[in-house]
Amino acid sequence: MVKAIPPLDERARAKALARQLILTKPTGALGRLETLSTDLAAMQATANPSCERVTVLIFAGDHGVAAQGVSAYPQAVTAQMCLNFCRGGAAVNVLARQAGATVMVIDVGVCETLPPSDGLVRAKVASGTADFTTAPAMTQEQCAQAMQVGATQVKVAIDRDAQVVVLGEMGIANTTSASALLAAYTGLPVATCVGRGTGINEEALARKQQVVQAGLTLHQKSFNDAKGVLAALGGLEIAAMVGCIIAAAQNRVPVLVDGFIASAAALSAIQIEPAVKNYLIWAHRSAEGPHAALLDYVQVKPLLDLGMRLGEGSGGVLAIHFLRAACRTLNDMATFTDAGVTDKATP
Repeated sequence: MVKAIPPLDERARAKALARQLILTKPTGALGRLETLSTDLAAMQATANPSCERVTVLIFAGDHGVAAQGVSAYPQAVTAQMCLNFCRGGAAVNVLARQAGATVMVIDVGVCETLPPSDGLVRAKVASGTADFTTAPAMTQEQCAQAMQVGATQVKVAIDRDAQVVVLGEMGIANTTSASALLAAYTGLPVATCVGRGTGINEEALARKQQVVQAGLTLHQKSFNDAKGVLAALGGLEIAAMVGCIIAAAQNRVPVLVDGFIASAAALSAIQIEPAVKNYLIWAHRSAEGPHAALLDYVQVKPLLDLGMRLGEGSGGVLAIHFLRAACRTLNDMATFTDAGVTDKATP
């Protein structure tokens, strides 16, 4: 039997809110830090939430649709960047060290065989996806296997005491899959759903739009359920993130959603299991154009807007500091009584 996603703990939220009301500050003076702290209390089912122990899970996979010339970089960059992650040389590694977060790289579908390395989990389902303009990106079985990889890895992180998980990804051409998923799930125009990804020119952008439209047209009849959409148009790393999100929600672990690719995975997870939305924290608004449309569709407001469009989990790692600030101000500030400070007058 599949484990149910628990509802938010409203009693814990109420206790956290009650404490917010007696801390030495005007009510609401810390803005979103206050609502974030009570949201975390409801997620973690405690009036004293904590986000000190964080794991960044970077899921990696190649995409057959890269053959259509939709990326400014060759497919070999996927494996090269995975090695860079393992060596600690990427932006997400630098930001994770600053935040004291653990980084794990999970090979779900990289075409090349990655050598053993610290921080690398080899869980390859397939050597990349198929080109979705000619066939489904994944079989239903491959999609399910990739989702299970994500579920397994987040459970490993939780068993190692992770209190929060940051979603990261690596996969050349994965913005094309993310765009196709956004269009399929929302019905938004292809032009709205397709951005420049790695920085392609106008000609490549037009080709990318055509590629996404071709995938939608080819697989429309198989869009009978949310998992069917994911298998037809997604990526192995995207499916793994979906499984990660669902398993994290089942265990009351908040998930920091990074940029466009991670958000496409989150959108997919919401389509499959709507209750997961309660356990998602949207870290930042990516400069990748379609991300704004996705956030508007899901009706969420991200924490940050820094003009970033890197992926990797980089924006999610930056948001850790805000989660910790929310928890620490809730838990560590003095109350009016503790500090001997006069509360506001009662009318």
